[in-house]
Amino acid sequence: MRVPAARGPLSSALATALRGIPGPVPEVRAAAEAAVARAAVGRAGAGADARAGGVLADDDVQLALLCMYELHYRGLDGVDEAWEWAPDLLAARAVLEEAFEAAVRELVPVPDTAARTADEVAEALFELTSDDAGPSLSGYVAKRASDEQLREFVVHRSIYHLKEADPHSWALPRLTGRAKSALIEVQADEYGGGRPGYIHSELFAGTMRALGLDDTYGAYVDAVPAPTLANVNLMSLFGLHRRLRGAIAGHLAAFEMTSSIPCRMYGNGFRRLGYGEDVTRYFDEHVEADAVHEQIAGRDLAGALAEAEPQVRDDVLWGAAAYLAVDGLAGAQMLDAWEAGRSALRTPTAVAAA
Repeated sequence: MRVPAARGPLSSALATALRGIPGPVPEVRAAAEAAVARAAVGRAGAGADARAGGVLADDDVQLALLCMYELHYRGLDGVDEAWEWAPDLLAARAVLEEAFEAAVRELVPVPDTAARTADEVAEALFELTSDDAGPSLSGYVAKRASDEQLREFVVHRSIYHLKEADPHSWALPRLTGRAKSALIEVQADEYGGGRPGYIHSELFAGTMRALGLDDTYGAYVDAVPAPTLANVNLMSLFGLHRRLRGAIAGHLAAFEMTSSIPCRMYGNGFRRLGYGEDVTRYFDEHVEADAVHEQIAGRDLAGALAEAEPQVRDDVLWGAAAYLAVDGLAGAQMLDAWEAGRSALRTPTAVAAA
């Protein structure tokens, strides 16, 4: 992925550092601390929306965090790979992560449930994911979205779906037994069962090409706002920290439990405007696959982990609730813009040009 355009002092300092030789960069940590402080001031003045503001809505913070995490995935064009473990950069990332996690924990409390066994935790997760009375992004896409809005939707989703499943795979070496087997089963499907061309990220890239969009990894990072970046960063935060293995398991369970029906509606939205299988294949594939995955991820992964390691049970439940809340913020940003007649992108010309 190319280094994105800076969105503030922090991402500017980070980009400058990454263009150089790996070494001490105390200025990046200082910029991270200043960015968190600025976001806190902005949050304090946000009124009723304060909890959903702050670092969660800060473009500078979320872009910098995305770039730091990307060093652990496919890297950044022209950036020395030794930056991945540079101590000063990790220290700066820790500043951002502490603020990010604190903001999510304030926004999302641990769900209150007496569930303890694998089946009980799974049922609590199914209840949690079915209790959603908020505006439906999938319903809007199915019935109302224009052609341009459908393309914007795909651009937003590309930030995650072009590396789909990778954040959850960080959990594999941290699990054992039933939970590990369940995660392997889900991820094997996500990666196409070992068949080239069937990896779900490749299927999504096919949808982008069929729409005339750029399927290059990270091509639209500059176009999407902070809530979309935060939604992706949440997965990396959970996946890259062993102490949050419960949260990444709960995140995946909630992700799968809320995927099958929305994917049917997304596919229907494209069919409504005359698109064919070359566009809808990705969504159609997930209708059936995720109906199976939700049971495996809910019972055999998240539920089994909570039963085997009771100390992470709260994080399993919290990770699921955090996914629903942060994904909801990203979806709400899109809906609010579209219903107001505006683009949901920072740079609408990105889609118009395509």
